[in-house]
Amino acid sequence: MVHALIFDVFGTCVDWRTSVARDVAQHIPQVNALDFADAWRAEYDPAMARIREGQRGYIALDNLHRENLDRICERFGVTLPDPESLNRAWERLDPWPDVVRGLQALKRKAMIAPCSNGSIALMTHLARYGGLPWDCILGAEIAQAYKPSPAVYMASCAALQLPPHEVMMVAAHNSDLAGARAVGLKTAFVPRPTEHGPGQILDLEPTEAWDLIATDFLDLARQLT
Repeated sequence: MVHALIFDVFGTCVDWRTSVARDVAQHIPQVNALDFADAWRAEYDPAMARIREGQRGYIALDNLHRENLDRICERFGVTLPDPESLNRAWERLDPWPDVVRGLQALKRKAMIAPCSNGSIALMTHLARYGGLPWDCILGAEIAQAYKPSPAVYMASCAALQLPPHEVMMVAAHNSDLAGARAVGLKTAFVPRPTEHGPGQILDLEPTEAWDLIATDFLDLARQLT
């Protein structure tokens, strides 16, 4: 039995690329907004890797996004009068069309919560913006670590007082599911083939025999027993 579903958020639940680009276009109309959004996102994993590797202590993703924004502005040769406003673009990401209805259907079957690298504040703002009906907020901040570190998945299970085999990780990223499976969680793959735009080449299909493979969250709800 699966008693809780925990979700990757960026890319799996929300369309970060076009949402961030929309804010970029408003703040920096002279740049290619999608290119800027892609470059900003490309700094995401390297920034977290330095924390995972022990080069610096845990820092909330909001602050990493802000540091990365300064780096990308310099690369694009732009100066922002109010960078904090643009940094909050990550709080205004549109859910994929199936997500809200799918989460509502899944919530009738199990507890649901984000297991994101985003902070509790960031996940709360996103939930309020997009109408995501979480039961609680889990993920990186409660573990003081970043996925796919085992501590993040284990801290989420511990917070729910459930053993890992009763918790299912839902993600559009095979690497995230591999991290969850390695510590005993169930896994569900839901592809988001346009997360990175029309040229996406990664995570178009499952790379392992995950416990469930669904076309979207509504399909996942139909499959979940």
